[in-house]
Amino acid sequence: MAEIVFRSLADQGGVGDRFVIQSAGTGDWHVGEPADERTIAALAARGYDGSRHRARQFDPDRFPDLDLVVALDRSHERILRSWAPTMDDAAKVTLLLRYDSAWPQHVDVPDPYYADRREFDRVLGIVEHACVALFQQIEPAVRQGV
Repeated sequence: MAEIVFRSLADQGGVGDRFVIQSAGTGDWHVGEPADERTIAALAARGYDGSRHRARQFDPDRFPDLDLVVALDRSHERILRSWAPTMDDAAKVTLLLRYDSAWPQHVDVPDPYYADRREFDRVLGIVEHACVALFQQIEPAVRQGV
């Protein structure tokens, strides 16, 4: 969800070509598979196309090429930081909801996998709001070429 939403924001903001946006899991159990049908349906209901998304696993060798690594929950944040080859790379890892002041009591994006379609819609709303907050924070620097 976050990859699709953030890419849409960057494209709508006219800076999509300045980002490399890829979601990746910490495990390999779904590599190559499409997104959950409930995710695709929730995205489609709000005008996003998630049909081409395929799961991939995060490659720690990419850390030096990345400016920011956004985790959706604390367990992934811990794993990603443990994979970072340097302290500078570990500092690139952050949580998505840290950018969204509307959710100060939360640090993890809820995982809707074991819930119904309504939960996927609810989680998409959380992701959208947090992605907007993240984009608003970094967009000025991107426009300046930083």
